[in-house]
Amino acid sequence: MKELSVHSKNIDTILVLDFGSQYTQLIARRVRESNVYSEILPWDIDESKIKLLNPKGIILSGGPNSVTEAYTPRIPQIVFDLSVPILGICYGMQTLAEQMGGQVISSDNKEFGHSELNIHVESAMLKGIDKRLNVWMSHGDQVQDLPDNFKLIASTSTAPIAVMEHESLPIYALQFHPEVTHTDKGQNIIENFILDICNADTAWKMDHLINKRIEEIKEKVKDGKVLLGLSGGVDSSVTAALLHKAIGKKLTCVFVNNGLLRKGEVEEVMQTFKENMNLNVIKSESEEIFLRHLKNIDDPEQKRKIIGRTFIDIFDAEAIKLKDIKFLAQGTIYPDVIESSGSESNEARVIKSHHNVGGLPEEMELDLVEPLRDLFKDEVRKMGVELGIPKEMLERHPFPGPGLGVRIIGEITKEKTKILQHADHIFIEELIKADLYDKVSQAFAVLLPVKSVGVVGDERRYAEVIGLRAVETVDFMTARWAHLPYEFLEHVSNRIVNEIEQVSRVVYDISSKPPATIEWE
Repeated sequence: MKELSVHSKNIDTILVLDFGSQYTQLIARRVRESNVYSEILPWDIDESKIKLLNPKGIILSGGPNSVTEAYTPRIPQIVFDLSVPILGICYGMQTLAEQMGGQVISSDNKEFGHSELNIHVESAMLKGIDKRLNVWMSHGDQVQDLPDNFKLIASTSTAPIAVMEHESLPIYALQFHPEVTHTDKGQNIIENFILDICNADTAWKMDHLINKRIEEIKEKVKDGKVLLGLSGGVDSSVTAALLHKAIGKKLTCVFVNNGLLRKGEVEEVMQTFKENMNLNVIKSESEEIFLRHLKNIDDPEQKRKIIGRTFIDIFDAEAIKLKDIKFLAQGTIYPDVIESSGSESNEARVIKSHHNVGGLPEEMELDLVEPLRDLFKDEVRKMGVELGIPKEMLERHPFPGPGLGVRIIGEITKEKTKILQHADHIFIEELIKADLYDKVSQAFAVLLPVKSVGVVGDERRYAEVIGLRAVETVDFMTARWAHLPYEFLEHVSNRIVNEIEQVSRVVYDISSKPPATIEWE
């Protein structure tokens, strides 16, 4: 599907120039949170497209490359020629410094994590910020010598030049990442740039995006028919509502029971979509097909690709039955894209593939429609509210496309799936009872590839180990492990071990993202 855009000549735009950072879309999302439209373009985009965009300001993203190496990305001249405010972040700061005559060096050790920023002089970029600020660093290079006509604004213990600005031009640079939630007052810093320095108008709203997406869907689909794979999650639900609003009866939804869904989900999804949204939903009972294809497969990437391929095979088969199906719709969102190296510039590194992105076969007969591809989970939920989707559907925790297939570490079997379904159901049920479900962003159980000795009823039990995972996040690009009460975790553990005879031990995952991902595979 062509790049979806809501750009209008009547709406102020902040351009985010992408150098390959996994966080690039976070910058754009932060801008949009302030009701200012942002658009991402790759660093090597044709200069005419930047001129056409006519941005009010330009933000240079981070990236995985080193300025000290030859043939790495650089800022195009047009950025300087436009005479609009410029903000460089991380790699954006480093290449900005190097191109304007400063010196950048590679550090022996990469800095990754929290750091304390010490602000030495006042700056429009840091207006309203305390002299000391907790910030998030992620870099190997750093600016050693300021370019001419630049002044030092702030530093950290490991980055002597952590913030710099031009003495007369509206050019600013930050070594840290204000776009991630780990940086205190990050939104304030970004708003200082886009609202005060760029003077961008706050005219962009969610209804603009919805109307534009509806127009684009109509233009692409025309008289064709669309097949949507429903999972019952937020993303596919919002995709269904958006498509239904755009093309009505030309949408057919297929709900595939792959045997890797949560306990009771098949019945719940069918009831919800039939009764609440009045959509045409076909249910495909395909558990045995998936299990057969996944037999003896334990590599997570292989599992994702097999699950993705099997989904498409089923969709293709349903499309043949339905006639005139030309498009496959998916609820792909931006975290799926960027973790599969889907940055605008193609400079980003692969973390893992998603069946919505990297697991689709090249020879797929249906064209893709992915209207949520550049949105984050919180934005998808906001769109869902505008589209009138019931609250209970929008507030469900995210569930990966491959389902429990990436929460069973190692080979997938029917027995393992039943164990995990039961454990996961207990965890979620207790979170709801304790009024904790809405206080965490995502929670689930994982079946680990080890067994452990336990004692149940005076008998030795050598059985499976269940891992529990709960995180707090806004954007799902960064996340903190949820500090659930010990008493609650103890209660959940007792229930799982007592009610599931195949389980002898329960552990709790206290890893944050990064460095860990939210899912285990």
